[in-house]
Amino acid sequence: MARRNTNRRVGIADVAEKAGVSHATVSRVMNGNAAVDPGIAARVRAAAVELKYQPNPVGRSLALGKTDTIGIVVPDLANPTFQAILRGLSMAAAQDGYRVLIADSSEVTSEEAILAGEARRRCDGVVLCAPRMSDAELEELAPTLHPLVLINRTTIATNTPSLSVDYGQGIQELAQHLVTLGHRRLAFLSGPEHSASNRQRLVGLDQFRKEHPEIELQMLHGGSNFDSGHESTQDIIASGATGILAFNDLVAMGLLSGLHERGVRVPEDISVTGFDDIPFAKYTTPPLTTAAVPINELGSLAWRRMREQIQQAGEATTQAQDEFSPRVEIRKSTAAPALEPAS
Repeated sequence: MARRNTNRRVGIADVAEKAGVSHATVSRVMNGNAAVDPGIAARVRAAAVELKYQPNPVGRSLALGKTDTIGIVVPDLANPTFQAILRGLSMAAAQDGYRVLIADSSEVTSEEAILAGEARRRCDGVVLCAPRMSDAELEELAPTLHPLVLINRTTIATNTPSLSVDYGQGIQELAQHLVTLGHRRLAFLSGPEHSASNRQRLVGLDQFRKEHPEIELQMLHGGSNFDSGHESTQDIIASGATGILAFNDLVAMGLLSGLHERGVRVPEDISVTGFDDIPFAKYTTPPLTTAAVPINELGSLAWRRMREQIQQAGEATTQAQDEFSPRVEIRKSTAAPALEPAS
């Protein structure tokens, strides 16, 4: 009698032969189809256990039309803000048996649409986190990605849920904090050109200028990471500003380092603020005044909005548009400006 090759992977055909049923019946039982006769289903499961059969996850995904995976596209995974959002998303999704596939566009705008499309083909839905693409590109791409959740962007499509932060209000409150301390010469280290949240900050600061015409507010080129903040140090010193609004905490931290290297004291000589309140912000020297964003909550809520769409597949619904207000965290990197010596 021929012996079965024990090195060969056990497949549906082996289980079907053992249980005396068709391949389709085995497939239906393995995929949880309740229409199969209970007695036959029990026989199939017993045969699968005896043969130590393990369903092919790819084949199962194709049969069910789902992968139990969602994708997230971020502009810079090195940024702790995006790491925290990812962590909140992954932990929440895992509780429902879903995994998260990560794509990092490395701040290359042209890569975002490609990465998002590839992620959607491999996953049941996509989360676009702070995409840098233009509004026109986003409006064209969004319908092809559903189920889709946007973080820090919005779209005119009513069936796309979005989670956003009121960056304009947050930056105004930080500027007001500096003015309340007595600063009259401020500077803003701007973020990436294509960043929607940077545009919101700029709109907020335009409003601040209208309300405070007596305050000098300079706009300086910055960036989004430690290096850009560090490289801006000389421009900040040359500006003569006594209160600095950095695009985010990473930029502020790079600036703190650059100022320290040049013997400029914070906050005695110059006050510095960040944005986001990443975990390291309270441990800088001095601890950083910043606007706190609920980044972990953004991730977990993104999963809830994605889960709602997956569960409501095919139903025409108007999705939620959630907005969060930052909270100013006053620490020791800001203080009243030093008195200028009498002329």
